[in-house]
Amino acid sequence: MTNTDFDFLAGRWHSTQRRLVKALVGSDEWYEFEATLDCQVLLDGEGVFDVLRAPERGMEGVTLRLFSPDEQVWRIWWASKVSGGQLDVPVVGRFTDGTGTFECDDVWEGTPIRVRYVWSRTRTEHPRWEQAFSTDGGRTWEVNWTAEFRREV
Repeated sequence: MTNTDFDFLAGRWHSTQRRLVKALVGSDEWYEFEATLDCQVLLDGEGVFDVLRAPERGMEGVTLRLFSPDEQVWRIWWASKVSGGQLDVPVVGRFTDGTGTFECDDVWEGTPIRVRYVWSRTRTEHPRWEQAFSTDGGRTWEVNWTAEFRREV
């Protein structure tokens, strides 16, 4: 059986990325930049690999997504130049009605946090991704990075 959860993401995309200047300090100052995403769906839909590039920011990162049929969950790893040659702790979750929610425990600048990725609008021409952090076990969240995607023509 083929998994189709991330089929929407296959191909080449342009995106507008927005990030908080400083996370977890109560800031509402954002910066914005353009990026490209090249994505491949592999392993009958149970593997997804992409490369995010934002040359103006000097940013390049890779995402690896693997689906566990036994657990019915995705694990998503991120790595970039600032990752020090390591994959980040994977967020884990699943899709429900076209929205994917993935979470894990991690540490941000010495502070234990909960991390959440949300993929929404996956059944539209303009999917959206966001990252949020929580310092209270997921009771409240601070969104600190968003991406609005548009397919390259």
